[in-house]
Amino acid sequence: MDDWQRLLQGSLRKPEEIAQRFGLELEDVRRIARVFKIQITPYYASLIKNRGDGLWRQMVPDPAELREHTGEADPLLEDEDSPVPGIVHRYPDRVLFLVSHSCASYCRFCTRKRHVGDPSKINPRYIEGGLEYIRNHREVRDVIISGGDPLMLNDRRLEEILKGVRAVPHIEIMRIGTRMPCVLPQRVTEKLAAMLRKYHPLYVNVHFNHPDEITPESSRALNLLADAGIPLGNQTVLLKGVNDDPLVMRGLMQKLLAVRVRPYYIYQADYVNGTEHLRTTVEKGLEIMDALRGWTSGLAVPYYCIDAPGGGGKIPLIPNYLQSINAEQVVMRNYAGELYAYPQVKQKAKRKPRPAVAPCFNFDGPMP
Repeated sequence: MDDWQRLLQGSLRKPEEIAQRFGLELEDVRRIARVFKIQITPYYASLIKNRGDGLWRQMVPDPAELREHTGEADPLLEDEDSPVPGIVHRYPDRVLFLVSHSCASYCRFCTRKRHVGDPSKINPRYIEGGLEYIRNHREVRDVIISGGDPLMLNDRRLEEILKGVRAVPHIEIMRIGTRMPCVLPQRVTEKLAAMLRKYHPLYVNVHFNHPDEITPESSRALNLLADAGIPLGNQTVLLKGVNDDPLVMRGLMQKLLAVRVRPYYIYQADYVNGTEHLRTTVEKGLEIMDALRGWTSGLAVPYYCIDAPGGGGKIPLIPNYLQSINAEQVVMRNYAGELYAYPQVKQKAKRKPRPAVAPCFNFDGPMP
């Protein structure tokens, strides 16, 4: 057993130990555990400083999860876009390949609460069927390997999957989506990084939501991956009481760049059962984007998007910088609220075609 697996065994998962550790009512925790999976790694639990802080709200179960009567089990309709178990094929040239049902820590806002922790929903026996689907669909050039968390698999099993996908001639790139560098950074070892580098072009998208999650341990894990030549991107979820503050979000994005992770997306929280207490307004997201663009490096500015309910895919949202536009000029607002005009290119007026005139023939003599 590897060190990270031994650390994982010590995770907080029993209602009794969670209630005692975080000062919760035991019966509340038991009721939540019957509906939604609970597990927190000792490492991540050690980062929680205060009751209700940004890390607490992400992982510690809250009775509000059961009091709410909003949200949907599958708001993105992933199940409807799943032609075979383990595959979600929504976009024309890429698929989501779900290879693991489990996570090291279970986020309270997870969009796949209906699947994670349930081996009947995401099962290893589906992996070969997923690979066969990928082989048979030549339009697919990009495979996103997700779950659960793919890094919950051991190195050997993960490599089998990567090798299987890489062997498909029409697959150009692979991506891994993982939260391990954040919740159990000890999972990222030199051995893992050496294995991953054999399957380039390979990208890894990680998931950090708060500056306090960037620690010496997580920085070491991220740098190991970057040193293996793996481009790293971060996907953040906008969450009430976690990162819905412009300065907190800016600090997170700047810290990510310092450990060689490119901010990729800020997601509006999905409309998932039991997460209403963590959702913000869309206006708050636009306010945060206004506080990023121009106030820090462009590298630190991700896309802000909504993964549209009903399976519409990711839709980017930006603050309204365009104030007016006409044939003469474009008026824009900059990051500081100042207005500037950009002259439009002068276009020659198109000449209207002359109306067709029927030919007229004059004959002085008789027609032949």
